[in-house]
Amino acid sequence: MEMYFRQQAEAFLNRKEPLRPFRPFPRAREREKYEALPARLRKKLVAMGEECLGFSYPPIRATDFMAFQRRGNRTDYEDLYFERRHALNSLVVAECTEGSGRFLDDIINGIFALCEESAWQLPAHNSYERDAAQNILPDAARPILDLFACETGAQLACIHYLLEEELDKVCPHITKRIRRELETRIFLPYLQEHFWWMGRDGEPMCNWTPWCTQNVLFAVFLCAASHTAPACLTEQSGENCRTVLKKAAASCDCFLKDYGEDGCCDEGAQYYRHAGLCLDGAAEVLNRVTGGAFARLLLSDKIRNMAAYIFNVHVEDKYYFNFSDCSPIAGRAGVREYLFGKRTGQPSLMQFAAEDFRAAGEDIFSDESHRLNLFYRMQAVFCYEEVMTFDPGIRPEHKDIYYPSVGLFLVRDSSLCLAVKAGDNNDSHNHNDTGSITLYKNGRPVLADIGVESYTQKTFSPRRYEIWTMQSGYHNLPVIEGLEQHEGEAYCARDVEVHPASSTISMELAGAYPLAEAGHPDISYVRKVAFDKEHSRILLTDTTNSQNVVLNFITYDRPKITEPDSDPESAASSRQSSGFPAPLSQPAGFGPGRRHALEIGDARMDYQGAELMEIETLPITDKRLQTAWDHDLYRIRLRMTDRVFRLKIC
Repeated sequence: MEMYFRQQAEAFLNRKEPLRPFRPFPRAREREKYEALPARLRKKLVAMGEECLGFSYPPIRATDFMAFQRRGNRTDYEDLYFERRHALNSLVVAECTEGSGRFLDDIINGIFALCEESAWQLPAHNSYERDAAQNILPDAARPILDLFACETGAQLACIHYLLEEELDKVCPHITKRIRRELETRIFLPYLQEHFWWMGRDGEPMCNWTPWCTQNVLFAVFLCAASHTAPACLTEQSGENCRTVLKKAAASCDCFLKDYGEDGCCDEGAQYYRHAGLCLDGAAEVLNRVTGGAFARLLLSDKIRNMAAYIFNVHVEDKYYFNFSDCSPIAGRAGVREYLFGKRTGQPSLMQFAAEDFRAAGEDIFSDESHRLNLFYRMQAVFCYEEVMTFDPGIRPEHKDIYYPSVGLFLVRDSSLCLAVKAGDNNDSHNHNDTGSITLYKNGRPVLADIGVESYTQKTFSPRRYEIWTMQSGYHNLPVIEGLEQHEGEAYCARDVEVHPASSTISMELAGAYPLAEAGHPDISYVRKVAFDKEHSRILLTDTTNSQNVVLNFITYDRPKITEPDSDPESAASSRQSSGFPAPLSQPAGFGPGRRHALEIGDARMDYQGAELMEIETLPITDKRLQTAWDHDLYRIRLRMTDRVFRLKIC
């Protein structure tokens, strides 16, 4: 394993240099800094706090925690848990902005509400080993560091850093309580225990590693920079802070080892914000407290590629190419993406992030990441003017790209944007989607990737693939001999060939299906997708020796049947003019090759070698899916009637 971060940490520690204080933004008492913020922004931040004045922090009962084990329900607990944190953050930012003291009582109520929770981890993460069964209730004497325990630690440390003096004027026991809870729930567990996401040897990591690591670093070094730091951070001349630095650097390397040099996030655009962006957040803390010891790492090709990924998978406006558990609406880019571009020396990424930030305006402070993470919100406040006015005089342009580490092929022109997913069925947050395609026309979905429903106990269990959105039948893929794809690294695309000059990718898909186990070891299924840029159209050709294939296509707009050509000579002429090759000789039992057509929004889909079985409505009733789709989706089902299926979309 390459040791990018660990080597830099060891080199710094060997020099015996002192750690610098971590002061990423002004404290509340630095009034001139807050008063210098744009008036419109100050008004928005105060208004968000005023909405939470007198907020009644909802009680969280033991039975709410137990609901996950008893009913597989995550939302009963999580809705209450996150509501508390969202309100507290709004109150803190408003108090820092206004400086009047009128939000302090509600802030103190929030601090004590969080400190009096029996545990900060979510019920779905209440176990001490990776992938182990969750305990029905937490052990308050043995804290677990999961994603949201670390988020809560960073939140309270940020409040302590921002409002230490103001809270002490009310009562010094408030900040004393924060320090005690952080010491027992975050700092000592981090120093004394090994949680799986910290990384060890070759164990695969995911977004948990940088996400948790970043927030632990926020908590540790914000507290260490306060007037009164917890004892565990000051004893032995701060040696524990140096241990945290070394341990965090090692975790960053454990995360990086699972990335290809191309920088592709196999969890998708939505999870990039918790993966690559959190790595950048962790690196920024490490860099500041060491006086720049980690800066050059961010200019390495691998990390620069990781940063650029989010722009490369952007389609238009709110849409992103998505796969796995990622939503097509992955959230606006903003200050974090801008800073990642700045630190990796990529003005085009900075410009993309700045334009997206400006498109959201002050509403960016209402998105989920800013609502939950107080550090992100404060970072955005004090970078607001820089990002709003950034203009390097260039227009970021998307380029065609192939990510071999994940098998993701992205091509586009001024009208069409196409993604083809090769790879395997072992991605983090995996769906069985090898070979699936996603298509947009004029910034509007044509062929869609549905995404994932609200998380439940089943989502991350052995029964995951009972969930319909995970199954290949609900992606733009065939069902072969009655079989859908199987999960696992062995179930993958083979013989993948990419030809950038012709914007073409082809692959053998049979290996993604359990065909051999079902007694069909000799079946082949080759998918070829070409982007004909001269005529702005997509040409898909599927070739197989199976006589039992049903093709599925998921559409955003309801498909409308267009009358097929009835005259054979006219059909042949249409095939030639539409770019279809002449029909191949047909095996026994296959019907005549005939062209059919469907209209999907403002796109037209012509196909040959299959007959329409049905157009099925897919009701979008789940709360999480409704954030991505504003109406039902549709599934076209076609039965192959030839050994070659040809599709054109323009």
